[in-house]
Amino acid sequence: MLGLMGKKIGMTQAFDERGVLNGVTVIRVEPNVVIGERTQEKNGYSALILATASLKKKRQKKPYAGQFPPGIEPTARLREVRDFEKKCGVGEKLGVELFEGVGFVDIKGVSKGKGFQGVMKRHGFKGGPKSHGSKFHRAPGSTGSSAFPSRVFPGTRMPGHMGADNVTVKNLRLVKIDRENSVLLVRGAVPGPRGGRVFVQKAVSR
Repeated sequence: MLGLMGKKIGMTQAFDERGVLNGVTVIRVEPNVVIGERTQEKNGYSALILATASLKKKRQKKPYAGQFPPGIEPTARLREVRDFEKKCGVGEKLGVELFEGVGFVDIKGVSKGKGFQGVMKRHGFKGGPKSHGSKFHRAPGSTGSSAFPSRVFPGTRMPGHMGADNVTVKNLRLVKIDRENSVLLVRGAVPGPRGGRVFVQKAVSR
């Protein structure tokens, strides 16, 4: 697996190698520093621990900062990436050049939170008649049964908290890599709001 942590900046337009104009999402990839390594012999699996995003000095508590090697400043974000395809050492910095030659990526992030929503918005219910006197417009309707067993079954679609879920969007086309500005230009729906943190990895199913 190849993957780096980044930040969703917003959207713009870019020409691909065929000269076609595409709407793309801009993802800034700050240097991802390798702060640790898991090995098959010692831990039973192989992985790298990546760190990124600056952390204020007053937030660098001793228990948290203790996991960083000497000489490496504590950061706000950590992520363990298993079976990393590139051989890296502790202290090495990884950037957008890691995705050179990669055509498609999978992006993981937290989707936009939409608060408490009803069944029409949350589950796409049609709703009742809109005419006057109906008395049934946006309500969920009956949820249980009057016969045995007279209870509401788990998983019944009802109003509730919507969004703010861990989401993975697969096979998004990597249109361009801007090494000078350390950004990736990706075509497709990237989860989360502007400024949200995402994890970009080489597409698994391609």
